[in-house]
Amino acid sequence: MTGSSREIALLTNPTSGKGKGARARAAVLPRLRAAGITVRDLQGGNADEALDLARQAVADGVDSLVVCGGDGMVHLGAQAVATTSTSLGIIPAGTGNDVARYFDIPRKDPLAAADRVIGARTRTIDLARSGSSYFVTVLAAGFDAIVNERANRMTWPKGQMRYNLATLAELRTFEPLPYTLELDGVVQRLDAMLVAVGNGPSFGGGLRITEGAVLDDGMLDVVIIKTMTKPDLIRTYPKLFKGTHVTHPQYEHHRVRTVTVAAPGIVSYADGERFGPLPLTIECAPGALTVLC
Repeated sequence: MTGSSREIALLTNPTSGKGKGARARAAVLPRLRAAGITVRDLQGGNADEALDLARQAVADGVDSLVVCGGDGMVHLGAQAVATTSTSLGIIPAGTGNDVARYFDIPRKDPLAAADRVIGARTRTIDLARSGSSYFVTVLAAGFDAIVNERANRMTWPKGQMRYNLATLAELRTFEPLPYTLELDGVVQRLDAMLVAVGNGPSFGGGLRITEGAVLDDGMLDVVIIKTMTKPDLIRTYPKLFKGTHVTHPQYEHHRVRTVTVAAPGIVSYADGERFGPLPLTIECAPGALTVLC
């Protein structure tokens, strides 16, 4: 569908990437309209308001919901369009932009990303679902989630450095967690540094924790990093950027349709957003999302 027959809702997080969201929106709005697309320009005062606006636009029958921001905005958009006929478009303007990486959407050129929206080619992928909430990338349920919690409480510094400092701070006192996992009905009890549930292969700006995860195979990828020393964890961390951690003897990988993850005191994160306290049951929702890519 092209030109004047298409209507999209453009939903912006103006604070994404230190104001990159607002700048990207200003750049792409005229480009989209020049292509003959009817654009609803939406901006919520907070996440709840933004989600309400997105859901209203989907209920009104827009062809696509295009989010301008980072993985948090993609996460929000996915809640609104999952299992509907409305496709999700992405103008990357965040810090991590993992979902944009999955689809090779230009991460530093908003106009080139807008041209992908104009081109209207789509791909249908799975989502991971827990209750009525969905995620696109990876659920963090261990050391990585604790780091996220600490980083969110910190006001300084900004960006990736805040996560690096939070990682160092948590490492000092971190002990392996006792997990109970149910993998397609099979129960395992073990101590581990982290458990990650991947719909896609990476999170946190290209950390390929669930290396090998495929977006449309109807399966979730569960990665367990079993007990290791702190120096070993620090040495292994850089390997996550290349996905070469998979050879580590304490690495374990399962492919399942459903997983229940339980560990005391952990609040999980998914798509970089607070997702919910454990225990959680997560299942694959095959073909639940159509992405403009």
